[in-house]
Amino acid sequence: KVLTAWNGLMLAAFAEAGRVLNRPDYTETAVHNAQFLYQTMRRENGRLLRTWKSGSEAKYNGYLEDYAYLADGLLALYQTTFDERWFHWAHELAETMRTHFYDADHGGFFDTSDDHEALIHRPKDLQDNAVPSANAMAAQVLLKLSLYLGNEKYWELAETAVSSLYGAMVQYPNAFAHWLCAAVFITSQPQEIAIIGDVGSPDTEALIDTTFAAFRPNLVVAAGSPSSDIPLLTQRKRLDDKATAYVCRRFVCQQPVNSPEALAAQLPAAVRP
Repeated sequence: KVLTAWNGLMLAAFAEAGRVLNRPDYTETAVHNAQFLYQTMRRENGRLLRTWKSGSEAKYNGYLEDYAYLADGLLALYQTTFDERWFHWAHELAETMRTHFYDADHGGFFDTSDDHEALIHRPKDLQDNAVPSANAMAAQVLLKLSLYLGNEKYWELAETAVSSLYGAMVQYPNAFAHWLCAAVFITSQPQEIAIIGDVGSPDTEALIDTTFAAFRPNLVVAAGSPSSDIPLLTQRKRLDDKATAYVCRRFVCQQPVNSPEALAAQLPAAVRP
């Protein structure tokens, strides 16, 4: 039996492990997982179904955790493969969360969509347990996407949700660990890395390897052509016709560089796990 949410968590784990451990087999597993979910658990209108079992059709409306966990996994897969179809699917899922799950009165997200079956009470689970709360994961996804897209609205939605739990996080930090990660992301002045070049070419891969050579959790990374429709990459130039990196903060960038050594000098300090 397949649950979309749990496969989203597995997708992120295999994608990150494939990149960090240089395990192409892990990356391939992540890609196959994403392909299966797209073909089987996504309706034509972009909405997710929750469960599937061999021999039967996928069914039941997706919950917030299905969208949030899967979007996070797709962003991890994008940062491993730089295949833009995974980025665009994550963006589609974020738009669905914003449109159908957002609590306009109090901030944060409901667990069920506005067109879900009628319930006596529409739940909104906020506390992290063995896995992150879907709300915390949704906030993380929106924060990252805001930096790729230059979308301040996404940032504001996430920041409002995080700030509303300040008191709970201070009093019960162990119950809101993933929310604290989102809070750290907001307060750490995260940066964007745009690498302009052909993914797979030696000069591009050298810049990508430099970016990921140490643990820097509060980065978002994009790589590809300046003709990409990902705003972080759009219309950026190469220097001397070589792969070029731009280290930016909210789309305000340092001088572009095209050597691993120059890029390493601009990157934020690594974090010790």
